Amino acid sequence: MTKSPIHPADDDARATARNLLANARTAVLAINGQTGGAPIQSRIGFALGPKGEFLSLISSLAQHHKALRENPVCSLLIGDPPEKGDPLAFARISMPATAEFLPRASHAALRARYLKSHPKAKLYIDFGDFGFVQFQPTGAFLNAGFGKAYSLTPQDLA
Repeated sequence: MTKSPIHPADDDARATARNLLANARTAVLAINGQTGGAPIQSRIGFALGPKGEFLSLISSLAQHHKALRENPVCSLLIGDPPEKGDPLAFARISMPATAEFLPRASHAALRARYLKSHPKAKLYIDFGDFGFVQFQPTGAFLNAGFGKAYSLTPQDLA
């Protein structure tokens, strides 16, 4: 039997994951698309909410908005490669999740927090077609570089 290269979470993996999430400004969102059933991806803004929630601000005009309304099961890839070096050696998290559209009433409470990490969003954050989406992780996979792969639970990310 071959030993799995994926390790259980430890304190270093949890700290790396939490640091990545706290500093992330974007994520790649994978959804079930309308193009022959094939998944599609989109780069989205990403931020942590006041209680550590995983958030994005999404326009109802975006293709991924409609797809998430039809099927909220999705996945996020969080962590940008460095400008220099091997792009496969950078830390990143793959996070399967379920998207939840937050009521417009919660918009004011999240607005200031989101603008701290995304100041240019001030141009469109108050447009009527934009709203917050919260992602509830169902698990996570951390690749912290070569030989550093970990399986994480939602609790490991909190």
